[in-house]
Amino acid sequence: MNQSILAKGLNLLDFENTLSNELEEKMQTYAKELMLFNAAYDLVGADNYEDIIVRHILDSLSAAQIIQQLVENVSTATGKVSTIADIGSGGGLPGIPLAAAMPNSNFILVERMSKRCAFLSNCIAILGLKNVTILNEQAERLQQNLVDVAVFRAFRPLDKKMIKVLLRILKPNGTLAAYKAKIENIQTEMSNIAAFVPEYKTIPLRVPFLEDHERHLVLVAKSQD
Repeated sequence: MNQSILAKGLNLLDFENTLSNELEEKMQTYAKELMLFNAAYDLVGADNYEDIIVRHILDSLSAAQIIQQLVENVSTATGKVSTIADIGSGGGLPGIPLAAAMPNSNFILVERMSKRCAFLSNCIAILGLKNVTILNEQAERLQQNLVDVAVFRAFRPLDKKMIKVLLRILKPNGTLAAYKAKIENIQTEMSNIAAFVPEYKTIPLRVPFLEDHERHLVLVAKSQD
């Protein structure tokens, strides 16, 4: 039952069959690792395997096509492979599902807790993800102009201090991609940082089996320095 939910979810997210089969296998393994270590490492808020599949893995993958388009735009403009950072990666969400779905992009999982970094390292090895590195560091200490795209999920609300940090680590013309929930909350959150982010884009996300939950991706573009 659980495997069919994952397979159906990937199909609903329009993943191609050739990628979907490999992605399904990797995400099954990843979900089992999350279940096994969740209690010890406090990785995700989930009651069971199905919750991990739907509320975390499929939710993370719901923005994959949008983020893929962002990196394709970067690669077209620069001729280089794009680098994506998952800020505050925790148990690897959304970074690990995205990296498995986007093998031609480089990913950095940024996580401040060493024990969670150990979990991430184990997952990367088990899943055979060659396009992922781990950075055991606080976001505030990341170098300037580090990545093309920064993603974050289940992250604290964007405030003036954090938006400055995140924009600083982006390369010129880079993009922040934040997984968020209700549009009303997004509007309130973004109004509080309007002086730093005068413009942003909100894209509704369709998460399989969570149709009654409002989900959006907020995009903030960094201007050319």
